[in-house]
Amino acid sequence: MTKERQLIDATKELIDGVSNLNFSQPVAFVYNPLVYARENHQLYINRYGGSRKKIIFLGMNPGPWGMAQTGIPFGEIESVRDWLKVTASIGKPKKEHPKRPVTGFLCRRSEVSGRRLWGLFRERFKTAENFFAHHYVANYCPLVFMEEGGRNRTPDKLKKEERIPLFECCDRHLKQIAGIFGAEWIVGIGGFAAKAAERAFSDSTIKVGQILHPSPASPMANQDWAGKVAGQLRNLGIWD
Repeated sequence: MTKERQLIDATKELIDGVSNLNFSQPVAFVYNPLVYARENHQLYINRYGGSRKKIIFLGMNPGPWGMAQTGIPFGEIESVRDWLKVTASIGKPKKEHPKRPVTGFLCRRSEVSGRRLWGLFRERFKTAENFFAHHYVANYCPLVFMEEGGRNRTPDKLKKEERIPLFECCDRHLKQIAGIFGAEWIVGIGGFAAKAAERAFSDSTIKVGQILHPSPASPMANQDWAGKVAGQLRNLGIWD
């Protein structure tokens, strides 16, 4: 079985697992872009998931203007359309917040985190094919959580009884994709993702590292984020 087929099957298993979970207030809306942006996510897998990956960059969960729109981790519109060249049809979540509409590639908002992340990879590797020869980008949790007023709610802020079964699904999926790729490194983009990887691979030979999250909410990320992260990856021994 090809790596692409294994990844698609693992993704379906993740979808089935999280679809059976329930979340209570203050969570009022839950989006799963692996469902309504399935075609685009599968195109991403088919285009870039067919080879062994030494390094998996791991994010936390979809942002409202990134993966929530495109189905691609850190999926800022321009980066996905023009650099990754992954453009398939995007549907709609079953229940949509009026302040957080899913308009796919028609979305006029730009996710800064995704623009910074893919911009760093584009600057260093020039082409997406060069980057994906040994790297991959994934999210730990596939779900977007929003409160009634539209505020984003991150997975770590969920109630404990809701986090535990969710994280079990996410841990299992992360282990699956690491095994499919034969990964040597999981690099957490920010502290949450790094801790999730450390927990999932506590009894594994897979190494876990961490880089600064590119979110503009982090003051450190707003001054030469790319330079700082390149330095962190050099210090880890991942990049030259």
